Amino acid sequence: MLNAQCIFFRNFADVMKEVTFIRQNISKWRGAEIVVETADDAAATELADTYIDVTSDLSYAQTHYPESKITRYLNNLSSALHNEIYRSHRYRWSRLLTFWTDDVPRTMWEARRELLLSFVVFAASVFVGFLSQLLDPEFCRIILGDSYVDMTLQNIANGEPMAVYNGDEEDEMFGYITLNNVRVSFVTFVLGVFTSLGTGFVLFQNGVMLGSFQTFFAQHGLLGQSVLAVWLHGTLEISAIVIAGAAGIAMGNGWLFPGTYPRLTSFRRGARRGLRIVVGTVPVFIVAGFIESFFTRHTEWPDLLRLSIILASLAFVTYYYIVLPKKKSNEHRIQTD
Repeated sequence: MLNAQCIFFRNFADVMKEVTFIRQNISKWRGAEIVVETADDAAATELADTYIDVTSDLSYAQTHYPESKITRYLNNLSSALHNEIYRSHRYRWSRLLTFWTDDVPRTMWEARRELLLSFVVFAASVFVGFLSQLLDPEFCRIILGDSYVDMTLQNIANGEPMAVYNGDEEDEMFGYITLNNVRVSFVTFVLGVFTSLGTGFVLFQNGVMLGSFQTFFAQHGLLGQSVLAVWLHGTLEISAIVIAGAAGIAMGNGWLFPGTYPRLTSFRRGARRGLRIVVGTVPVFIVAGFIESFFTRHTEWPDLLRLSIILASLAFVTYYYIVLPKKKSNEHRIQTD
């Protein structure tokens, strides 16, 4: 009699666990059904992320409820998603366009906390560079190097403080700067594999450099000139570095904070999300490199013109990486509802 009671209560507990499992995830599965139904209009990243979510739940169900109807349901749902992913989507040339118009903004919304964290780390690092240079005017030599500081001081004495930007031919400078910026962004992302600390170090390094650089010019009464010169291209370039930092943090946090997913699955999700973000910054770096190579050297241009380019760049970054992701999220929520 006692054994029968134990079996009854054990079975009852298993049933309640299954009911809880269903209640916790039913809205997500219904959303996945909608994704399957609207697969022709869905972003590839949305299909992939939904597929990972469903297959993770399927693995759990197969382990704990192998004979349950919910396991068969999840198996059918994951199969439908799998078929949609590997159907015709990857062969459409339009995917190249929708990657930047849809996939990247959606991913930026998912990584909005990582973006905020990346910005905070970078801003704090800028302040460290500012304070360090303010307290020790020789600090910039540690960060920028003696040769660069001495060259800049000579340029200031010659009345051309921004001459560093016109030292090479435009074409050569454009190629070198663009490739270097893209390399830095991918390094910032890849270092996220070291639990976000590597990415944080790159952000810190660049932030301190920027803070000390701007303070150095301010100490020589050239803050206004340096701001118009540096931020002409730097608005896009520095923003893209912060965004690449968000990509690295997304990958690192996938490993550190797996949530309900297996750690390896969470890491893969974070890496996939981060890779989409960092690839999305490549056009931004190309435009920033073009501006730095062809525009920044023209310090004789009217201040209003240069300020207009800076504000236009800032408006683009704000819209594409903050406003548009929010808009895409609202559209998706309305569609799901």
